[in-house]
Amino acid sequence: MRRFSLLSFLLITLFLLTACAPKATPGLVSVRLPVGYIPNVQFAPLYVAIEKGYYRAEGLDVSIDYSMENDNVALLGANQLQFAMVSGEQVLLGRAKGLPVVYVMAWYQQYPVGIAAPVEQNIQKPADLKGKRIGIPGLYGASYIGARALLAAGGLTEQDVTFDAIGFNQVEGITSGREQAAVVYVANEPIQLEALGHPVTVLRVSDYLELVSNGLVTNEQTIQQNPDLVRRMVRATWKGVQEAAANPDEAYAISKKYVENLAQADEKVQKKVLATSIELWGVEKGGRTSPQAWENMQKVLLEMGLLEQPLDLSKAYTHDYLP
Repeated sequence: MRRFSLLSFLLITLFLLTACAPKATPGLVSVRLPVGYIPNVQFAPLYVAIEKGYYRAEGLDVSIDYSMENDNVALLGANQLQFAMVSGEQVLLGRAKGLPVVYVMAWYQQYPVGIAAPVEQNIQKPADLKGKRIGIPGLYGASYIGARALLAAGGLTEQDVTFDAIGFNQVEGITSGREQAAVVYVANEPIQLEALGHPVTVLRVSDYLELVSNGLVTNEQTIQQNPDLVRRMVRATWKGVQEAAANPDEAYAISKKYVENLAQADEKVQKKVLATSIELWGVEKGGRTSPQAWENMQKVLLEMGLLEQPLDLSKAYTHDYLP
């Protein structure tokens, strides 16, 4: 009797777990797409592609994952993920570690990182950053790469400034006066600061150096075994980018469904965030990256000591799957 009760319990538990487990939509390929940041109106193209059925039309059931970028590259390289939104430097750093990740579509043409400083700091060029205390999310990722590139553009090194790791609290760091400047995403924090009555000067990385920015990345195994999946994912994602750029008001309305509290946020500010993001996308370039942008990125990483030797850049990206 006791054995029967235990068996019954196990069977019931298995049934409940199976019943409650998430199921893929019949006939669609499930794709988890990490983006490396919290829900934000800047991801409007993805929300548009989901909401308007662009992914479904390509046979894909896409869900957005807001986990961190560095982890995603490792998962991509191990083929535990098939796609992720990743910045160019992470692709090169991953490949240097033997991770076979491949960049297949440029979402942002302009590197979206910059350094913002209150106007009273009188920081007009990178060289003016010397001796300043600069808030930064951390000494990793696109923010760090962009900051180092700006310092180099001004003939400075990391030893010429004080980096203060503050997470994503740049707005508070500036408004409180704790930081003299902060590493920001140019389409985000500067707009928030202006809205709060704190005008800032922004030094954009893209004004000094062309670098590979955020884009859709996959891995060599997915390309080799399922190139049609890559083509469909790129096609639907790029259609979302085009549609969001062409109809930003509609894209903003769609984003409210995916970004908590966006409906209660300052609409003027958030729409400016989206408009500035669209400028950075460079839709007219059709998702392509320039070889020079890859060369520049590799040079920055070599100078920082993050790469020990040059890589074969031709294997790091491809345009073969663009519409």
